[in-house]
Amino acid sequence: MLVIDACGAGALPDAGDYGDEGTNTLAHLAEAVGGLQLPTLGELGLGSILPLQGVPAVEDPAIHGRLHPLGPGKDSVSGHWELMGVVLERAQPTYPAGFPPQVIERLVQAMGHEVIGNRPYNGIAAVQELGAEHLRTGALILYTSQDSVLQLAAHVDRVSPRELYEACAAARAAMTGEHAVGRVIARPFTGVEGAFERTDGRRDFALAPPARSYLQELSDAGVEVHGIGKIADLFAGVGVGASHPGASNAQALASVTGVLGELRHGLVFANLVETDQRYGHRKDVHGFAAALAEIDAYVRRLLATMAEGDLLVLSADHGVDPAHRGSDHTREYAPLLAVTGEMARRRRDGGRLGGARHDGPLADVGASALRWLIGRDADVLPGSAFIS
Repeated sequence: MLVIDACGAGALPDAGDYGDEGTNTLAHLAEAVGGLQLPTLGELGLGSILPLQGVPAVEDPAIHGRLHPLGPGKDSVSGHWELMGVVLERAQPTYPAGFPPQVIERLVQAMGHEVIGNRPYNGIAAVQELGAEHLRTGALILYTSQDSVLQLAAHVDRVSPRELYEACAAARAAMTGEHAVGRVIARPFTGVEGAFERTDGRRDFALAPPARSYLQELSDAGVEVHGIGKIADLFAGVGVGASHPGASNAQALASVTGVLGELRHGLVFANLVETDQRYGHRKDVHGFAAALAEIDAYVRRLLATMAEGDLLVLSADHGVDPAHRGSDHTREYAPLLAVTGEMARRRRDGGRLGGARHDGPLADVGASALRWLIGRDADVLPGSAFIS
């Protein structure tokens, strides 16, 4: 299961409630770069999901379609949770005007650090604008966004990553009740004034999922569950048996390859972060398109190695439309591409993929993983499998 972070496929019916009407990350990205070059994903049916410049529809796609959330939200936590059958009943708290004074006081006391900032920021802008003051005072840079997040940044030479992680853990423990944000995120950075850069040391401190997930169904059935990148952090470790590095797409895909080389039976659940963190929020359309091309090439190699018992699923968690105002996530459908080992074999032999269209909730991914790996459904969880 490869989650191409922020790779939205068109505005959801309620996108207007989020100020995201008319958004379409993939379509607007394709327009911005004069057409996407994705031959493998195109062959699997990406252009059959929605019109995409450079990616035509095909007559013989794999399983393809668009997936929608059942609950509120447009961030990584809600999106990944819904892929595995956890649906929020109500939106997590957000802070468009910054955190109230009583919350800041609670945080400072819990962390043992003063803070500066306290408003919605693009993460790079927060570091560039406040980095010098942070170096001078030692106060942590605190900021948020449209999402339910509290982010804390610190220069590695002023506050060590370990100390920053400890502060974030304390903040996570303090943000409870009505202020239980979805994630507290550590953002270490390095460099000198005017040239600060974030490191690969990001860590997410998420709430534990409020309900049972397909990851737990699999783990309780004795199936190995491997999280790549921020997966374990997003689920607070619940249902994830082993976690592997994935701070960049290259590192995440290398981890996928390494785990697949050893795993006989199980789920490999990977987040590919750069389309969101490195390119999406910065509106770097050419970087975004290049990252998709690298994923496309990896999928081509993966299809060549798939065996009869394998299932490959690609999807997303939300959007980050480069044509939309601001730099926050957008409330969009997620694309779905799925290929069984049998389909991959037929493709190698010059036969037909023989897939079909499937539109449904994000939870259908978790339902399909459960049915594929242990041959049953989970009646208490949302979602219906798109494979037999």
